Amino acid sequence: MKFKRWIVEPPLKSLAAELAEECNVDPFIALIAAGRGYTEPELLEEFLTDEVILSDPYELTDIETAAQIINDAVYSEERIAVFGDYDVDGVTATAIMFSYLKNRGARVSYYIPDREREGYGINISAIDKLKDEGVTLIVTVDNGIAANAEIDYAKRLGIRVVVTDHHLPQGELPEADAVVNPHRADDQSYFKDICGAFVAFKVVCTVEGKTPEEMLYEYGDLVALGTVADVMPLVNENRAIVREGVSFIANGSRRGLTALLRAAGIEPETLTASKLAFGIAPRINAAGRVGDASRAAELLLTDDDEVATGLASVLNNENIRRQGLEKQIFAEAAEIIEKKGYKHNRVIVVAGENWHGGVLGIVASRLCEKYSRPAIVLSTVDGIAHGSARSIKGFSIYEALKECAHILSKFGGHEMAAGLTIYEDQIDYFRTAINDYAASLPKILPELRLDLKLNPVALSVDLAEDIKIFEPFGTGNPTVLFGIFGLTLQKISPVGQGKHLRITFAKEETTFSAMLFGTTPAEFEYDIGDRVDIAVNIDTNMFGGNQSLTVQIKDIRNSNINEEKLIHELALYEDFKSGVQKDFSEILPTRQEVGVVYKQLLKKGMSLDRLITLNLATIGYAKTLVAAKALCELKFCSLFNVEGTMVIKVVNAEIKANLDDAKILKQLRGEFVGA
Repeated sequence: MKFKRWIVEPPLKSLAAELAEECNVDPFIALIAAGRGYTEPELLEEFLTDEVILSDPYELTDIETAAQIINDAVYSEERIAVFGDYDVDGVTATAIMFSYLKNRGARVSYYIPDREREGYGINISAIDKLKDEGVTLIVTVDNGIAANAEIDYAKRLGIRVVVTDHHLPQGELPEADAVVNPHRADDQSYFKDICGAFVAFKVVCTVEGKTPEEMLYEYGDLVALGTVADVMPLVNENRAIVREGVSFIANGSRRGLTALLRAAGIEPETLTASKLAFGIAPRINAAGRVGDASRAAELLLTDDDEVATGLASVLNNENIRRQGLEKQIFAEAAEIIEKKGYKHNRVIVVAGENWHGGVLGIVASRLCEKYSRPAIVLSTVDGIAHGSARSIKGFSIYEALKECAHILSKFGGHEMAAGLTIYEDQIDYFRTAINDYAASLPKILPELRLDLKLNPVALSVDLAEDIKIFEPFGTGNPTVLFGIFGLTLQKISPVGQGKHLRITFAKEETTFSAMLFGTTPAEFEYDIGDRVDIAVNIDTNMFGGNQSLTVQIKDIRNSNINEEKLIHELALYEDFKSGVQKDFSEILPTRQEVGVVYKQLLKKGMSLDRLITLNLATIGYAKTLVAAKALCELKFCSLFNVEGTMVIKVVNAEIKANLDDAKILKQLRGEFVGA
């Protein structure tokens, strides 16, 4: 059962009224904008403007030095190698730097390492190969900031190195000839949350001696793709460049991307930042995950329609293969997590033998979502484990790995995502260490930030159209989310062959329906008559020439839930299941509370999630789980897996047993319980 902390800030009504008048915008739009931090007229006008405003590249430390080195190499006809990465950001950054230098007439090539054989970033064997090819300048894009040893090696061979990257530095900067990275401690740029492709673009602008606005038409599509794929916040100049880039791609800016839109079944006129992130980026990523990332680069660079169509088909097929691998490894990882009890750990660390390295990050993301906690997925080969980590807001996985650096062979990344390498025999030690670190911090739940509370009577097509002014949506600028509170659930209708639900709600005189995707009737833990709150996105839909409102549920919870109490209980129960030694009497149910749970189950069997939902506001999360477990241990009840949903029911109402004999209750009382 997943829980999220709902964040609803009090509406800034007076401020919004002033903003609406000052900026000549709808008061409701101003209210949402003020809640998102646009509290000054200048900030709001800048956010809503159609004008492209990009910062001066010269703010980036070392960028002039980097530009001079690259220009000198071009003029001297040196052999230059662009060293990229196999993900979308790395491939788009490679395409930007390579195509620019190629158009300048430079003697340039590009090198993208193989994910399985070489791993991330510049490496010794690749440097040797480039040396043999006569390369005298390497320009890294989307990597290099942590490659101190490799860059020292290149320089000993007489190869100059310019690093352009956006990942967090680890200690001392590499001794490259220039290091361009907005996260350098001495960097003066004011907006630092840009992707590797954006850094490469700014370097190219500086090399050319033109403003970013002047070169946007040529490379804005690639920067936009790298930005959304690398989950950069869509605020400030990121928002401007994504808005323009989506438009460029929709209008056929690049043959390869047009072909990929066709392969993905996306009509250009319907393209959004979201479709770019979830429809196009995975297909480009698939090349580096399960195939050859150079094919993705070739797709972005080709001017041949036939070649573009062929490569788009290859990438589409590789994406299908990637999805199969991801599904298989996710199922295997989830089985291990359930069997070993890792789902109760603050940070999940799961390992498997020879899992495909190309999908570990995606699997980690799915596990993070499934279990509402950071997840690290490792693949072991010949005693070495390589892996990917994903986290939730409020828990920096990079800082957590940093605390465990003495155990790791290598790591790197940022707050929400990271990569690591560790010896296989150190995994258990690492799991304990990172969970000890996590346990020293407050329990974190994923957050769900609501823009406003909304009365359902306000739901309308006009409102859905009005809020489109906030597009493009993405990380840092999410789709507008409304909270509708105190609803009575009236009807539950399965749709889409039972894979989704259409739910009807009522509040006072207003009745409306909303869609809950990806949830079957068996998985839905609420019932008719329940009092609930829902968090929804709204949009419009055209059918038969008529425009209608669509309401999509993003989360649902019991009305009047006590979040702080729930978080406290979650932490206690997880500590208990993880073997932490402390006083757990607070989550020990009384005989009467166990009796309440038993009577509910005697009336009818139900999913475990439904049982918790029934008692969340009374007995509480932890005590309900403990009571259910005790009843199963004493053979009154049994748990059954019904199509992936855990169902509990009474199987023997006649049995005589002493409640105090339940093993889980003895453990909670601190009594010794043998194996």
